[in-house]
Amino acid sequence: MTDHVIDDLQARGLIAHSTDLDALRAEIDEGPITYYVGFDPTAPSLHVGNLLQLLTARRLQLAGHRPLILVGGSTGLIGDPKEAGERVMNSKETVAEWVERIRAQVSRFVDFGGDDGATVVNNLDWTQPMSVVDFLRDIGKHFPVNRMLARDVVASRLEAGISYAEFSYVLLQSMDYLELFRRHGAVLQTGGSDQWGNLTGGVELIRRAEGAKVHALATPLITKADGTKFGKTESGTIWLDPELMSPYAFYQSWIQAEDSKVGEYLKQFTFLPVEEVDALMAEHDERPGARGAQRRLAAELTTLVHGEAETKAAELASGALFGRGELDDLPESTLAAALREAGAVEVPRGTTLVDALISSGLAESKSAARRAIGDGGAYVNNQRADDPDLELGDEHVLHGSWVVLRRGKRSVSGVQVV
Repeated sequence: MTDHVIDDLQARGLIAHSTDLDALRAEIDEGPITYYVGFDPTAPSLHVGNLLQLLTARRLQLAGHRPLILVGGSTGLIGDPKEAGERVMNSKETVAEWVERIRAQVSRFVDFGGDDGATVVNNLDWTQPMSVVDFLRDIGKHFPVNRMLARDVVASRLEAGISYAEFSYVLLQSMDYLELFRRHGAVLQTGGSDQWGNLTGGVELIRRAEGAKVHALATPLITKADGTKFGKTESGTIWLDPELMSPYAFYQSWIQAEDSKVGEYLKQFTFLPVEEVDALMAEHDERPGARGAQRRLAAELTTLVHGEAETKAAELASGALFGRGELDDLPESTLAAALREAGAVEVPRGTTLVDALISSGLAESKSAARRAIGDGGAYVNNQRADDPDLELGDEHVLHGSWVVLRRGKRSVSGVQVV
């Protein structure tokens, strides 16, 4: 059992880098601290990588510490340098709209009441009134150019070129830490390991400008078993906004977690005690085919992000599509999202089953489709179909237009009849 929040973070594998973990532990032991984590509005929604930061902030708050959640109204106008190349700058109006959307998203993951109640801040409040001369005199003078050039992301961009705007991003984020130290007494900044240069830039700025010692803590990059970045699916990023990614698709992204990584994700993304995760993984190792760990992970995260009702709908859909529940019980929105996630396409009313199997990707040719039907491996709305010339009509559609197709036990898709 881990009682200290630092011990808990370590047990969950959530500390990749820290400036001085012993000093941070000592400061925490002296009493509640104020800390912050920031999010730039470079998209209309946060994604799964941001979720890890929000949950880390929540863990610290549950331990009695006070979070500041920064939404980067100014840093979002510039964008943190990427190794791939220069960012496309969004308009001020777009960024302002995204600030409000993200402000609403982050507000669901922390509490705002009590002595450790969270505060959402916007760095546009202190950057917008500042003149260029003041910025250079008060902030720029503390940053040696040779150290800025040595940052990995900058060094990788020098040959292809990097704008002064992106080159200077570290100054803006470091100034955020300085301002929050002065205004709110923030002594810890958390973020992803890819932000380590920016995090330590803020620590160094406060040391130079105020003569004070503060802390930075970075979580690891969340990866798949092959080392690639976790959070991307075939259809794109795992977004938190249900308008960009349906709750069903979100649920499925966790159901598909690899066996070798699911225990890690359970510790890092859920609030289940570490001991409970270890017990769950012991059961999973005995019966990996049951995917009990993945189902628990998907349920915990979908409930956290989208609520219990959406989780139950996603679980119901997962079972019903594979013949373990009633398709008629699914709301149209859930069924539509599930079939779109499975690759459903539009077909004309009266399309034959053979053509529907081909259109949906469940068969590569007419002969393969006929063979599947003849072998008893083709299903329409979970009912075995034995007529290759069957035409999809009114008696087959669910909610007026959807037909669930399945080949064998595991291959599911569907069509929308128009």
